[in-house]
Amino acid sequence: MEFGYFTLSDNHYTNNSRDANTFVSDILAEALYADQLGMHSAWIGEHHFNSLGVLSCPEIVLSFIAARTKHIRLAPAVSVTPLHHPIRVAEQWATLDLISNGRVDFAAGRGYDGREYAPFHVSFQENQSIFEEGIEVVQKLWAAQGRISHKGRHYSFDDVRITPKPVQQPVPIYIGSFSKPSIELAARLGCGLIVAPFAAAMSYGGLKQVADLYNETCAKHGRKPGQLMCSYFTHFYDTPEQERAQRTRQIRYYRECAIPALPSDPKTAPPSYAYFVTMVERLHKVQPEMLTDNSVLLGNSQAIIDSLKKVEAAGFCEVILYFNVGLKPHSQVKEEMDRFMREVAPQFEGKHLERRAA
Repeated sequence: MEFGYFTLSDNHYTNNSRDANTFVSDILAEALYADQLGMHSAWIGEHHFNSLGVLSCPEIVLSFIAARTKHIRLAPAVSVTPLHHPIRVAEQWATLDLISNGRVDFAAGRGYDGREYAPFHVSFQENQSIFEEGIEVVQKLWAAQGRISHKGRHYSFDDVRITPKPVQQPVPIYIGSFSKPSIELAARLGCGLIVAPFAAAMSYGGLKQVADLYNETCAKHGRKPGQLMCSYFTHFYDTPEQERAQRTRQIRYYRECAIPALPSDPKTAPPSYAYFVTMVERLHKVQPEMLTDNSVLLGNSQAIIDSLKKVEAAGFCEVILYFNVGLKPHSQVKEEMDRFMREVAPQFEGKHLERRAA
């Protein structure tokens, strides 16, 4: 199992003295440090207008990282593709794949915050169909040998060929999923799947149930299953005082960042987001002592190893780790990243062992 660095650049907190520019600089330093530590990948989220996070252009940040590294894979987490024309998405990420010598893992999703849609004049209500068509267009543009045309419900163009073409054929594509429709879409299109365990626990009961649904749907469509990945909030602690601080940090993220961003009103939530209403109700009730490895990696190194062994047994091949959540100080983030790669990662087979030895 491989391990990656992950951030959504959450910075929407009351009485927060950390400005967006400082946090983006911290994220750049952490992603470069992930490469030095032998992590497999860097996953940078896309958020707009500080409704949750402050990093709006993962492709630019990852280009900076690409220029300063040789090994770490580069991925959005995720590209909110309905906010962008698929031709532009295909061009930008193909270019990054070229200049990084084939290190892109492309992940796409619909997002969940209608406040990010409104200024772009993109329909939040229709984003499921916009998303599905956009992903199919990106796949066609990357695969086409010549010029292609497309006539769809949301996009239409004639005689287009993108340049440059990606180095990888095909570029690995992952669908970020909180819901059954997204899992089924990933299976139908032959894409890999990346899920958040806290959402999987609330929607399906756990990661094993998500893996079973994905594999069954792939078989139904005659597709070979892609790779299964998940993201985890990650907090080390060794003392009761540290435990209280880490659990409080995670609850603060839910209440001040996640809950305000998620669709919660059954009267206005699009049908494809109805499950979020129940999820938000449950998040409101979560107390620090209720956090488990269904959603968060918490504890000393052995506790985290034990949690990840269950993830591995469920069939997941990569875990991306969200260390810098909840206003965790930059220095502490780097300390926990280092501790993870020294004490936890060696208990799992993967390329990280070779990188660490080198």
